[in-house]
Amino acid sequence: MLRVTRSGVALRWRKLRTLLVWGQQQKHAGFSGLSTPPPPAILVPHLFQSASCWKIDGRAVAQDIKDVIAKRVIQLRDQVGAVPGLAVVQVGHHKASDLYSRSKQLACDEVGIASFAAYLPATTPEDEVLELVNVLNADDRVHGILVQLPMPPHIQLDRVLRAVSLDKDVDGLHPINLGRLVLRGLHPTFIPCTPLGCLEILRRSRVQIENKHAVVIGCSNVVGLPTALLLQNATVTVIHEHTPNPAEATKRADIVVSATGVAQLVRGHWLKKGAVVLDVGTSAVQDTAADGGYRLIGDVCFEEAEFVASAITPVPGGVGPVTVAMVLSNTLQSALRFFGIATDTSDNSFTTDSHLILRCK
Repeated sequence: MLRVTRSGVALRWRKLRTLLVWGQQQKHAGFSGLSTPPPPAILVPHLFQSASCWKIDGRAVAQDIKDVIAKRVIQLRDQVGAVPGLAVVQVGHHKASDLYSRSKQLACDEVGIASFAAYLPATTPEDEVLELVNVLNADDRVHGILVQLPMPPHIQLDRVLRAVSLDKDVDGLHPINLGRLVLRGLHPTFIPCTPLGCLEILRRSRVQIENKHAVVIGCSNVVGLPTALLLQNATVTVIHEHTPNPAEATKRADIVVSATGVAQLVRGHWLKKGAVVLDVGTSAVQDTAADGGYRLIGDVCFEEAEFVASAITPVPGGVGPVTVAMVLSNTLQSALRFFGIATDTSDNSFTTDSHLILRCK
């Protein structure tokens, strides 16, 4: 008798099917979107669909990264008697933001990073938010400051982001860090975490970027534009709300990254056969049967895309967990710099060093 997990999938059957599908794909020369067959620990087959589509397990990727970070945090604590510290500043409530903030706190606890959370009412004046950021800048226990977006309309986001110390801007959203990302030959102190997570997923999934056509849907400063910049080894097309016939561009793309927050915007017929799809967008939709009365869905209609894509990230459980892991990684790197400890790049368990990521720069 098969042992059934909470999700209703038999564990032994999952392992067996993974090996069978992986071997079958090796026999048939691999996936069109992947340069080499993916390791089963990172990509798992979608058990309810054909073997041609892999569901990228972002939680597994994130766990591998967090395991390495936890070991390095212990080493740092033993060496200097302190641990990295991450402060999250959130003004007002937003379902997706609340979930993201909680997940970062739990992840900090998991790897031994000290977490400092400031949840302010939506009516908090801008000057009070700036004052809090300045206090965190001066706190030696805090090595990373993350301003949770979105913020209420009465707060000028640019002023808040500029107030964060460059050395603690672990989300990479300070205008100087973003500017360094744009200019060739310059390296930002930190790379924005979601784009960095997307690159990490592609790297670990052995997706070839060079000489491919990538489409990024969305042009925000937080995800869309930085992701397009990091994908410059490919030919990149950026789609936004004023792009006519966006499906014509996505149909030619080997890699599609969608970050709009528009639920199920990307349909199956938008995609090229064999494309690799990273779904960054997150939308909360009402669902009385779900915990909290809502559930999260992505930009991509997963039920249609899985028939076309060679690999895809689900929502939840795809890009989100890896983004959180990149926040932890950047916080660790900040702490190492603060204590004057050289970053060890010999361990390639995860790639966060800007010189390794920005090969086109």
